[in-house]
Amino acid sequence: MSDWQAALARKAELRDRAGLRRELRPRPAAEPMVDLAGNDYLGLSRHPQVIAAASAALDAYGLGATGSRLVRGTTELHTELEQELAAWFGAADALVYSSGYLANLGVVRALVTPQTVLIADEHVHASLIDGCRLAGARTVTYRHADPDHLASLLGEHKKAVVLTESVFSVDGDLAPLRDLHNVAREQHALLLIDDAHGLGVVEDSTAGLAGADDVVITATLSKALGGAGGVVAGPSALVRHLIDTGRTFIFDTALPPAVAAGVRVAARLAITSPELRVELRSRSLYAHRRLADAGFRVRPAAASSDPASAPSARVSGPAGGIVSVEAPSAELAATWAAECRRTGVAVGCFRPPSTPDHVSRLRLTINVGVPRAAFEQALEKVVEAAP
Repeated sequence: MSDWQAALARKAELRDRAGLRRELRPRPAAEPMVDLAGNDYLGLSRHPQVIAAASAALDAYGLGATGSRLVRGTTELHTELEQELAAWFGAADALVYSSGYLANLGVVRALVTPQTVLIADEHVHASLIDGCRLAGARTVTYRHADPDHLASLLGEHKKAVVLTESVFSVDGDLAPLRDLHNVAREQHALLLIDDAHGLGVVEDSTAGLAGADDVVITATLSKALGGAGGVVAGPSALVRHLIDTGRTFIFDTALPPAVAAGVRVAARLAITSPELRVELRSRSLYAHRRLADAGFRVRPAAASSDPASAPSARVSGPAGGIVSVEAPSAELAATWAAECRRTGVAVGCFRPPSTPDHVSRLRLTINVGVPRAAFEQALEKVVEAAP
């Protein structure tokens, strides 16, 4: 074994000891597992209308886009999807990427000048963290969901971009977006909102801010919309800048037309089917109560009656489709998740470095495509499987 391979093997051994080994688990098309791990919140990935639209586009355009957006990759389906997403957000314009990760990398870089300071919530997604690193700008963090701490940091910097999620991906809590925007606007800063886990799940997930001239929205199309891809929505000048200069847009093969067609229909269904969001919230609250009653520490935290409590504690349970349960250790989180799989329930297992606070947990994501009875039975199995 060469020296560099030996070094990698040693690192793998250390991860094994810390309970941080990760496994790829291929799943068949007709898997019997109850899904409490994926992000298909509204159950739209298999909706007949979505499949029909994707199939028709597959027949018309073939398997892939065959090029980048500026070469051959842009189809009528892409531009129609962008127009409809911009209208849904209430933004002037939108640009579709092949993934939400690339959308975040690209837009953070586009918003940075040599004088810009990036100020990020300490719990933002890895794609925003990597965007900050690649942008090369000075980056500082503010305490999770804390507008007062943000205000104190903004007062020290003349030109800043504030980064937050709408619904945070690990614990599922909702950011105080209007408070964050008010603070940012007072200091003439831009606000970037990653709406990956809010789009289609939470009504008005961006708190009506998407049309503001100092707000930029990003989102994935792979969660509530059940497809793939990402989007940046905001002022037309920003979209023009991304098309002309954005490396993660210019040099990447476009989203397959069939996926664009399916996502477009999924977005329409999400808009016109509020009952899906109602059912999703009902299940999220049910899961939160059941797990808390079983004695687990569940996030998002329940509402606090103490007005002096930290902003992150003043949350009325899950805002969207994420319920997280703390585990005693990384090893026991993996053991718990494995036992759930053995009983036919797929759950997310989040361990460092995926967790912003280095606390391991199971993450349950609600999928209204799962029959209600099966969902409730699966929840009981999660409780019984606890180590």
